[in-house]
Amino acid sequence: MRARGFTLLEVLVAVVVFGIISVLAYGGYNQLIQQSDIVERGASRTRAIQSTVQRMTEDFAMLEPRPIREPIGESLEPALRAGGTRVETLADLTRSGWTNPAGLSRSTLQRVTYRLLDNKLERAYWTALDRTLSTEPTSAVMLDKVRAVSFRFMDQNQTWHDQWPPLGYSGADAARLRPIAVEITLELEDWGKIVRLVEVAG
Repeated sequence: MRARGFTLLEVLVAVVVFGIISVLAYGGYNQLIQQSDIVERGASRTRAIQSTVQRMTEDFAMLEPRPIREPIGESLEPALRAGGTRVETLADLTRSGWTNPAGLSRSTLQRVTYRLLDNKLERAYWTALDRTLSTEPTSAVMLDKVRAVSFRFMDQNQTWHDQWPPLGYSGADAARLRPIAVEITLELEDWGKIVRLVEVAG
């Protein structure tokens, strides 16, 4: 008995069915890849926000009453300066606890600046506290899609201030004055407002 092969029509039907299945499978795979990318971007964004909030919390929690000398002249910049008429610079501060695993000849105190440029939150620091005009900071963008950053500072009398040193305060300790707590508010395009209350050590 002679074996019967496939007819041309059967082959065409099989090819069409295979093509439909391939298109459906590719569409499902494509959708799976897109969903995976969305999940990864979301996770990456979450990690960036958590890292930023943690770093800011550490910086303000470890405030030190150490003013620095101005690059020109003998006047002092306060240990913490924030608010006022400055637009791009959000806060300048001296913090402790700067680890030194390489054993470099430097202080464990660090001068830090936070800036908001083009909706990007930037953190910069200097390797020397009393720097010169030629000393360049090390800068890094911590977070993007930032609409606004604001701070409030609580003094020893548990009164809140929008800037530091407090407006109108002219005591002899103004340059070394520290708040007892700092409220940090981040306003993000995608997450809305994030508020963190930080207790200043010491």
